[in-house]
Amino acid sequence: MSGAHDGDGDVIRILDPADPRLADYAALTDAALRKRYEHEQGVLIAEGPSPVRALVTSPYPVRSLLISERRLPSLSDVLARTSAPAYLVPQDVLEAVVRFRLHQGVLACGGRRPPQAMDALLAPARTVAVLEGLGDHENLGTLFRSARALGVDAVVLGPGCADPLYRRSVRVSMGHVLHVPHVRADDALGLLETLHRGGFTTVALTPDHSARPIGTYERQPGERVAILLGAEGPGLRTATLERAHHRLRIPMDQGVDSINVAAAGAVAFQVLRG
Repeated sequence: MSGAHDGDGDVIRILDPADPRLADYAALTDAALRKRYEHEQGVLIAEGPSPVRALVTSPYPVRSLLISERRLPSLSDVLARTSAPAYLVPQDVLEAVVRFRLHQGVLACGGRRPPQAMDALLAPARTVAVLEGLGDHENLGTLFRSARALGVDAVVLGPGCADPLYRRSVRVSMGHVLHVPHVRADDALGLLETLHRGGFTTVALTPDHSARPIGTYERQPGERVAILLGAEGPGLRTATLERAHHRLRIPMDQGVDSINVAAAGAVAFQVLRG
């Protein structure tokens, strides 16, 4: 079957999982292959109805959609928002392509955008999250979702951070990662200097009991704030903690010394919200 939908793209029925038009979706469970392919081809994958809807409403271009036949009737709003081709396949063909059971029955492939310049990213921002050493895609995805929900204008990925546009991160974020501007910075100390020159107050989260309780920090009207978060376990580097304007902690009860970085981020985003 091939026909036009409201977004002016074609709905194209495919029965062969080896069809080259489906190459963007091949072997999604092979992490090494996918990371190499996605960066070489400049693509990203959105998996599931919510991330796909987020993609088609985001600044990222849509290359194509891959839809199980049974899900087509529920995706008319998605098709109406894009002119990209929609590949319609039986459920068994879809699973043969991606190599796992995909109960939600829909994926989309988007094109990655050129990296944004740091100055351009920071110029309009009042609140930014700065992440250091976060190599876990699920934590990244959760943090981006919280960032969009809780007033964070942009995310800066410091040294050691994973790819926020990897499929698992996009899925866990429910696609919100595609709507939060982000940039990578490999020089952590140079980044702090850039933030300070730009008028940002840098606030470092740490479980150290010598740090101030986060609830005692009063954000001033118009204050630009950068919230610094480190990886599970090691946290922020000593050099980062020493150069930040403020060190804050989330008070804990019952002998718990810390919480997951994504949970800590959400608390900080809300408490320090401008």
